[in-house]
Amino acid sequence: MIAGAHAAAPGRAQAGSTADAARVHTARVDRVGVLIAGTIAAALAFAPFVTFRANRIVAGHDLALAEIFPHWQAVTLYAAGAASVLFALLRSRPAPRFAAGAVLLLGLGALVGHVPAHLVTDDNPLARVSPATGAWLLFFAYAALVVDASARLALGPVRRLAALAAACAVLAALLHAGWWDGLSVMQEYAARADTFWQEASRHTALVSGSVAAAITAGVPLGVACARSAKLRGVLLPALNIVQTIPSIAMYGLLMVPLGLLAAHVPLAAALGIRGIGAAPAALALFLYSLLPIASSVVVGLRQIPPHAVEAAAAMGMTRAQRLLQIELPLALPVILSGVRIVLVQNIGLAAVAALIGGGGFGTFIFQGIGQSATDLVLLGAIPTIALALAAAVVFDAATALAKGRRA
Repeated sequence: MIAGAHAAAPGRAQAGSTADAARVHTARVDRVGVLIAGTIAAALAFAPFVTFRANRIVAGHDLALAEIFPHWQAVTLYAAGAASVLFALLRSRPAPRFAAGAVLLLGLGALVGHVPAHLVTDDNPLARVSPATGAWLLFFAYAALVVDASARLALGPVRRLAALAAACAVLAALLHAGWWDGLSVMQEYAARADTFWQEASRHTALVSGSVAAAITAGVPLGVACARSAKLRGVLLPALNIVQTIPSIAMYGLLMVPLGLLAAHVPLAAALGIRGIGAAPAALALFLYSLLPIASSVVVGLRQIPPHAVEAAAAMGMTRAQRLLQIELPLALPVILSGVRIVLVQNIGLAAVAALIGGGGFGTFIFQGIGQSATDLVLLGAIPTIALALAAAVVFDAATALAKGRRA
């Protein structure tokens, strides 16, 4: 038995060392990085990098990096991609990870802008070059690397705003320098530059106007619901029903009553209220915005510590003074979170308003769908996504600042 125990001891030691090595190996692998690295590897190995078309109308064919650049350049790019796979896979500190992700994003953007110079020649000036699946997957992976690193860094609100401003400045500089002018989506923009900015202003006005109106109406409704359980039990479920109506159906439902109103009330028609156009779009966005804002006010007011309100009452403050000076400021972070949800939601829903003549970036999206022009769709979709992301970052920072001020 003693001999058996001595014989089993080396086996247990070997098993323990193997388990320790496995734990060390696992500790060196970043869990989020596994997904990022897999996405990068799939994009480089299996997905085309760009799509090349002889003109705007004909179908194009996909090209990988090795089919675009000379051999030594393609090998260098694949090696850089493999290095980024390894870097994403292994655990590292957040700051170098953030910097590497930002550099990779910038390098990828520069590479995509450089591709048309290799494919479009004087013999085929009408040729079109668009990013394909591989390029979009790489953009997603490197952006995920940046977002994951920034979350681990736990950047404060001011630094987040500074990072957003820096990213916007770099993007504006590249656009102003014409680095991406050879891409098909920028050629679509060049043909519609004046219209683009008109639709951008309409989109912004539609979103900002509907959100401002919803805040004006939603905050008092939320205060009333917080103070009256009976009203809360009736109003919030009714607003919740509005949220279940699809946006296209909502626009259609509003066209008939607004059209009748314009036909029978000359003042309404003079103010621009019609069955189609901005009026039904703005009204639909306003109705969609009421529930998130009102419910955020209710939640914010109900989570205020009772002793804070009691202390204000003991100081002789009136009910209105307590609401304006104590309760609403304490509930502000929750209210701002509701406004952020509404703003991001309306930026997306405003694109659908183009179907009823509401204008906005959706105009290019639906024109592109009708013409089977993917790059025209991107001309409307990319600014919509960028605007929503910027709004989310700004209001997240505002919420964090409000929480810090309250603390």
